[in-house]
Amino acid sequence: MAKMETIVLADFDELVYVVENCILDGSATASLEDGSDYAYDHARCAVRVFERFSMAGNNRVSMNVTFFEGEPGRVHVSAITSGGSQAMFFKVNTWGEETFLDKLRDVLDRFRTM
Repeated sequence: MAKMETIVLADFDELVYVVENCILDGSATASLEDGSDYAYDHARCAVRVFERFSMAGNNRVSMNVTFFEGEPGRVHVSAITSGGSQAMFFKVNTWGEETFLDKLRDVLDRFRTM
């Protein structure tokens, strides 16, 4: 498992759209497995679950990305990857998870982060 959290100063809808497209365009095997959106008053939340094949680990890796906006223009992004290990009882070879997370970091670098 690998994890990343940051705050991005961006339009919520644009950020979700750009992340979705860049993750999907960044790998021939990437897919958007599912998503969920919720809004209440001024707060908004979007969850996206991506999956891709990791050549480095020779397995499939998933990444859950949660976007939360409590105040306009300030989006908390939390991403957790999983599935990259090949061992039965402990984590070995998590390169695929880190590489998937690096794709998201590259996308978020386009926006102003805190």
